[in-house]
Amino acid sequence: MSTKPILDKQWLDNRAVDIVRRLQEAGFESYLVGGCVRDLLAGFHPKDYDIATAAQPNKVKSLISRAYVIGRRFRLVLVKRGLEQFEVATFRRDASPEEIEDESMPSADNIFGTPEEDARRRDFTINGIFYDPIKDEILDYVNGMSDIEGRTLRMIGDPETRLKEDPIRILRALRLSNKLNFTIEPKLRKALISCADELPRSVLPRKREEMLKILRLPDPGRVLVEAHDIRVLNSTWNSLNDVLGDQEKRDLFLLYLGRIHDFVVDRQSPIELFAILATAFAIAKGHLDPTKNVPTGHYSNNEEIKLFLKDEVGVFAAEMNEICGAWEMAPKLLDMETFIRKGRRRQQALISQPSFPLALRLAELEHLLPPQVLHFWKARL
Repeated sequence: MSTKPILDKQWLDNRAVDIVRRLQEAGFESYLVGGCVRDLLAGFHPKDYDIATAAQPNKVKSLISRAYVIGRRFRLVLVKRGLEQFEVATFRRDASPEEIEDESMPSADNIFGTPEEDARRRDFTINGIFYDPIKDEILDYVNGMSDIEGRTLRMIGDPETRLKEDPIRILRALRLSNKLNFTIEPKLRKALISCADELPRSVLPRKREEMLKILRLPDPGRVLVEAHDIRVLNSTWNSLNDVLGDQEKRDLFLLYLGRIHDFVVDRQSPIELFAILATAFAIAKGHLDPTKNVPTGHYSNNEEIKLFLKDEVGVFAAEMNEICGAWEMAPKLLDMETFIRKGRRRQQALISQPSFPLALRLAELEHLLPPQVLHFWKARL
């Protein structure tokens, strides 16, 4: 069960390792777990570090500085270290039918268990591996290591049952297989298709978060095309399903979405990621022509754009207004002379608008501005 891993220890976050060490020194079995272990073993730099421990939340809080117990349905501890934060969760197990019916028992998501019970609750085998950075050992109760080595994405347990428990796993499977370049195991792939109708049960904030994670991938278009091809997209982002079902629209959409890494400066910024997604969608649907040198309308009032961004993707109203404002502002930046003739206060009012940086980036992306005009506006950022 316990093996020596092959991973680059230089990629480990020393702050996460220190949290594990402190919990172990206090006598509590503790490990790194989940996506960080998966990525390390698959040769990717982890972005987040999660920790699983035998210590219960209030005990973790008392042992670790700047630790805060959060969550109602699923109580865990958030440990803050500078601008970073680390999630520390107590090992869980599934509740028995008797425990579920017993009103005196805690929430079914807060029944604590062993590492093996905790591992079997997780979604994919590659996410159920524990790593002890102190002993440099792997604990694998779900054969996740063999799937890492075989570059296979496999569900823990019966795929249909697990997908119906939490349909957002359908999107997560497509995203992870593309991120890691892993093959989806045949039974899981079949279940992705058969359970697609369950996706509308997933709440909008979780769909939003999955879309953001997809947009951070090297090739987000590939995930969305696969979701369309296996008839999953129409159960989540149906407006995109219509776009990808038309070859001309698909080509336009993928062309613009493919430029996401030229456009996005901060990959952690939802507004930047959503701006290029929305632009690709609006151009594909014929609602936006960024090559024109005059604004083409009040995009925020466009029902098709609103349906896609607000109701399907979960873009916040303030984000949507900023994106639509950028679309309307971008062509106006060609008129540098009018800006120069304005008073200082009116000039400042324009460049201080939240939409201004996005508008300038859209104008640059579409080559709307001559070099000297582009330099003029960049100097005012």
